[in-house]
Amino acid sequence: MSLNLHYMQQRERFQEPEIEAQARQHREFDADFAHWAEGCGVIEHQPATQLQVYELATALQEAGVIADKAECYQKLTALDVLTNQAMWLVIHMTYAKHVFLDGRDLSPLDFKRDPQGHTGGSLNMVPAYAAYMTLNSLTGIHRDWLMGQGHCVAAIDALQLLSGTALAERQREYPLTDDGLSHFVQDFYNYRVRPDGKPLSPLGSHVNPNTAGAKIEGGYLGFAGLQYVHMPQKDERLVAFLSDGAFEEQRGSDWAARWWRASDSGLVSPIMIANGRRIDQRTTVAQQGGSDWFIDHLKHQGFAPFVIDGRDPAAFVCAIYFMEQHLQHAGEAVENGQASYPVPLPYCIAETVKGFGFPGAGTNAAHGLPLGSNPRRDADALAFFHRGIKDLHQPEADWKQAAQLLTQPTPPVPPIAVTVNRQEPQWLSDAIAPMAAIDRYFVNLVEINDQLRVRVGNPDELRSNRMNQTLDLLQHRVTDPEDGVAEDIHGRVITALNEEAIVSACLANQAGLNLVVSYEAFATKMLGALRQAIIFSRHQKEVGEPAPWLGLPIISTSHVWENGKNEQSHQDPSLAEALMGEMADMSRVVFPADGNSAMACLKACYGDLGVIWNLVIPKSVMPMVLDARQSEALVQDGAVCVRGHCGSELQLVACGAHQLQQALKASDRLKQKGVAHSLIYLLEPGRFRVPRDGYEAERQASDSVMAALFPATVKQRVFLTHTRPEILLAHTRLLDLGPKNTLALGYVNQGGTLDAEGLLFANRCTWADALAALARLADIEPTEWLTAEEWAAIQGQGDPYDVIKHPYPPEG
Repeated sequence: MSLNLHYMQQRERFQEPEIEAQARQHREFDADFAHWAEGCGVIEHQPATQLQVYELATALQEAGVIADKAECYQKLTALDVLTNQAMWLVIHMTYAKHVFLDGRDLSPLDFKRDPQGHTGGSLNMVPAYAAYMTLNSLTGIHRDWLMGQGHCVAAIDALQLLSGTALAERQREYPLTDDGLSHFVQDFYNYRVRPDGKPLSPLGSHVNPNTAGAKIEGGYLGFAGLQYVHMPQKDERLVAFLSDGAFEEQRGSDWAARWWRASDSGLVSPIMIANGRRIDQRTTVAQQGGSDWFIDHLKHQGFAPFVIDGRDPAAFVCAIYFMEQHLQHAGEAVENGQASYPVPLPYCIAETVKGFGFPGAGTNAAHGLPLGSNPRRDADALAFFHRGIKDLHQPEADWKQAAQLLTQPTPPVPPIAVTVNRQEPQWLSDAIAPMAAIDRYFVNLVEINDQLRVRVGNPDELRSNRMNQTLDLLQHRVTDPEDGVAEDIHGRVITALNEEAIVSACLANQAGLNLVVSYEAFATKMLGALRQAIIFSRHQKEVGEPAPWLGLPIISTSHVWENGKNEQSHQDPSLAEALMGEMADMSRVVFPADGNSAMACLKACYGDLGVIWNLVIPKSVMPMVLDARQSEALVQDGAVCVRGHCGSELQLVACGAHQLQQALKASDRLKQKGVAHSLIYLLEPGRFRVPRDGYEAERQASDSVMAALFPATVKQRVFLTHTRPEILLAHTRLLDLGPKNTLALGYVNQGGTLDAEGLLFANRCTWADALAALARLADIEPTEWLTAEEWAAIQGQGDPYDVIKHPYPPEG
């Protein structure tokens, strides 16, 4: 039997009596089917779902996956039992501090003083995740999973514990007894802290690395919808659980059909849990017409949407199976020349009410605490609790037998660290745009690592950002290539004028080689997605399971100091500043000085694992200041001496390529005046911060580096920084000699339609400003180092072009 989405899409056109008649025939003919169809607890099976299950069982039997249909029906019956019991446990996780597997009534003192939980969404997720496990069991095939609504983690944790699929340490911590499960519910939303400041409980309010199979926290709504289509490699399968609230939170997920290709993408099954409610009101989807409106929207975006009963776990089992069949057949049709991309990407809309299965379902209260009051103090709430719990409770022998029946296929070997062959850069000696050097190095890297799936995230203007060779080799991924343009059906450059979408394509490609290039000002929009990855990767590291993905370079170019022509909206160093605030071992912010140091940084980035690198790189042609040896030392140590003797009392520190050029001009004047000084280039400010924990301390610059480059003999120090000056000083606290001996010059929120020189002047961070600052610290008259005209210029009383280059020099 050929199965595809046509069956499910057409069911709604059948007359209700016809559906019921066919379902009745199956029930009368097959006792196992009839037993399952009776439902269990709060689970009911509508006639349409019964027919879908019959089709599923027939397909599995004909494919040789199961011996007979009875095997399917028995597992689906077990699914109902386990779903009810998991919902029962989810309710206890929110409200109770004691669990009794015999289902007895609880006393007021058995309840938490401060119940917490995203209960409604978690209840809705139980049938979905239980169905995912059941299909794995039926087919003997492992699937990965992704959940965008990470606050619904109680559903996952409850099901994994009851089914014996939780991590081994969690199963040991919480045995399936009254005491073990009481400990489990007490640890949920347990605010206690350990002596080292970490949470006492391994359970969290969101998905974390202690949840088996977890890939993202899901705390930033919407990013799962942007990432799922890019995650599975060819021959892998992924089920993505999404939410209708997240759909309106982060647009761009409706482009997923544009990106899927059978040649390099695994099977994806997106499922939206459509319960119609946010925290305080209905979702926009619900307000605009519900599933009918959403179906029309998805069809226009290249999807093949259909609706199931989101209250019935069996409907989810059928949906996932049919989606995989549909997508596999569609990919084969393209490969055989019978169709073309984009293929209609299946999309399941699981209609339900928030908090189905328990009192308060469908109300605003269902988001968190559906009873509206605490059973510990409210007799009415206690009565409603017991009424709802009784409908869900299953005998201990029944749900344990169900869990044994739904054994999971052997999971794949845990992913090992991605390996990459990092070639030595072709070191340069002539002036070049550092982005052009990056382009050369990356193309060579791609060509010698053809075993890795490549994704380049590009919100716009890859050529403008000097990545010409990369674009010519990899090409934009499109569905209708334009002649004469670097476009291809199977292109590996994901281009969309949406920074969140393109960075998500690379964050999701965890077994591949990735690169993101963006205007610096607009890269700020990536922060939420990046921060989610940084936090989750750090947590993985802390539990001893470090993330295996290659370091991800986020290149900020067309940056503050070279984007003057585009007004102040394009002049923003906020991403680098924000990422410097994250843990320095997971979020490495570097400012290459030239082409050589840019290539050295990119090479080092791909030698890291589970770490985000923000490389702030000019696309303008810059002089080559550092040779191969200096560039490698710069990356290794975080800073390098460019000029002078570091024991001198006066020191200039540049952080940023344009800042280095200004510092060199200042140094030239000091040399001319015979003033002893040193010039240090600071690549990675996070290496010189006061470490906040042991992991950051491991990344800190060594004592020998500190002694060599920043000795105690330095009395006055002036920084020239790409960022806002206060931000740099905060992150390089170890280098701050105090306000009387240290000054920093950088971006102070001045700008407009100006060139780079004009921006430097507007922000009072030219070479002349640096000399004046150093003179003030050293109690020297600035005019000893500056001419009267230069001094007047930086005081705002003279001609700026006595200090900076004129944008329109005389023609001659």
